[in-house]
Amino acid sequence: MEKMNRSFLGTGWSFPPQFDNVGAKTDMLSDEADIQSSLEILLSTKRGERVMRSDYGCDLHELVFEPLTTTFKTYIIDLIRTSILYHEPRIELEKIELNDTGELEGRILITVSYKVRATNSRFNFVFPFYKTEGTELK
Repeated sequence: MEKMNRSFLGTGWSFPPQFDNVGAKTDMLSDEADIQSSLEILLSTKRGERVMRSDYGCDLHELVFEPLTTTFKTYIIDLIRTSILYHEPRIELEKIELNDTGELEGRILITVSYKVRATNSRFNFVFPFYKTEGTELK
């Protein structure tokens, strides 16, 4: 019998799921890496996309073509803050910053600064939010 991982911060599948052909195992993430992966999944999931959790997600995809005004930046920060509040109880959100220096290229870097509640450790997560031209897809 395989020894179970007893991480108190959580353990979950890596995303996207990856499998080991030799041992027939699934790659797993634990602790802070699991939290980082959870944040990435949360911010890139649209509401209603998960069948059994229709309220899960952040709906950032709907905002890709909106003008980047001060009001709109505040709305993005509030949307992210609310999503994290409801769906990631392992962390305490400290700050969300938008770096819009790549605005003309259609890219905003969203930096989420947070503290893991159980360990009181601080981390940053950078989420690249961007639009891609249809001709640039591979």
